[in-house]
Amino acid sequence: MTTHRAGSVVFANVKKQFGTFTAIHDLTLDIEPGTLVTLLGPSGCGKTTTLRMLAGLEHPSSGRILIGGKDVTMLPANERDVSMVFQSYALFPHMSVLENVAYGLESSKMRKNEARERAEEGLKQVGLAGYGQRLPAELSGGQQQRVAVARALVLEPQVLLLDEPLSNLDARLRRRVRTEIRELQQRLGFTAVYVTHDQEEALAVSDRIIVMQDGVVAQQGSPRELYEAPASSFIADFIGEANVVPCEVLRSDGGQAIIRVGRLEHSVPGRSARPGPAKLAVRPNAITLEAAEAGAFPGSIRHAAYLGDHVEYEVETEAGTLFVVDPAVDRNLAPATNVSIGFHHRGIAIINN
Repeated sequence: MTTHRAGSVVFANVKKQFGTFTAIHDLTLDIEPGTLVTLLGPSGCGKTTTLRMLAGLEHPSSGRILIGGKDVTMLPANERDVSMVFQSYALFPHMSVLENVAYGLESSKMRKNEARERAEEGLKQVGLAGYGQRLPAELSGGQQQRVAVARALVLEPQVLLLDEPLSNLDARLRRRVRTEIRELQQRLGFTAVYVTHDQEEALAVSDRIIVMQDGVVAQQGSPRELYEAPASSFIADFIGEANVVPCEVLRSDGGQAIIRVGRLEHSVPGRSARPGPAKLAVRPNAITLEAAEAGAFPGSIRHAAYLGDHVEYEVETEAGTLFVVDPAVDRNLAPATNVSIGFHHRGIAIINN
C-alpha cells in the first residue's frame, strides 16, 4: 500500500435538506492531506450526514464537495476514490479473511493473483499476517475491525472514512484499537475522516476535531485547543466534562485575566476576555478542596464516591453544584463537610457565551 495519494477534502457552503428539515447549514471545511480529522457531536448534530455526503451516499442540496481538488459533488460513491469502514464492519461471513480483503480489488477487475498479493500485504499492514484463511467468526471484535480497515486501505483511496468504527467493541478493546488505527494512519500517511460521539476517542486519535451542533460547526481545532480553550458552554461540557459557573472579569492584561467567583479572585488565560460578567469553564480536576477558611470561596460536600485512584465529590456552592475529581484518596471528606474551594492554573477557561 502506498501513501502518496492522500487527498485533501473541501466542503464549500454545503447545505443538506431532507424535505423541510435542514440537517446541514452552509458547511465550509478544509481537511489537509495526510491528517486524521474527527467529526464529533451528539446524536442528530449532522456528523453522519456530512460523512455520507463525502462518501457519495447522500448528495448536497447546495454547495460543492472536492476531494483532491476534484469536484465530486454529484459523482456516485464508486467514482469518488474514497473507502469507508462501517460501524458494523460489513464483512462477508462465508468468505475467508483474505477473500474479504481482496473482494474490492477483484471487483475492480484486478487479476486474482495480484488481488490476493495486495490483500496479504494489507493484512500484514494491520498486524494480521497469517490470518487470511480464517473466517470472520473466528476472529475477535478487534481483529474483525482491522480486517475492515485493511479491506478499505488496499484500495488505496485518497480518503478513508470511518463511521463510529469502535462502537461495537468493549471499553478496553476500544482503547487498544483506536491506538492501532491512529498509529496506522500516521505510519501510512493517509487522510482519514472519523465520525464519533465519544469525546475521549476523538481526543485520542485526532489531528483536528470538528465539533458539530445542530448542523453547524460549533468549534474546530486541535484536541488541546478545544479542551483548554472552549468557545462556548456547549463545547466546554462536551469536550471533557466541565463545571460552567458565572464569574466576573475584573481586568485583562498580557494574555491573563483576573476573574472573581464568589469572593475568590484568580488569574486565568484570557487573551480576548472583556471586563464584565462572563462564564468560567472549570474541569473537575482543576478544583482544589481545602479546609474551610473565612473569606474564601466556600462550599459544602454533598456527595463523595471513592473510585480507587481518585475521589469524586459533588460540592454545593453559591455558584451551584460543582463536580470535583480529587486525587487525594488518603483523605475522606464526608458529606456536610465545609470546604474552601480553589482553582489550579490549568483546566480553566473563560467563555463569553
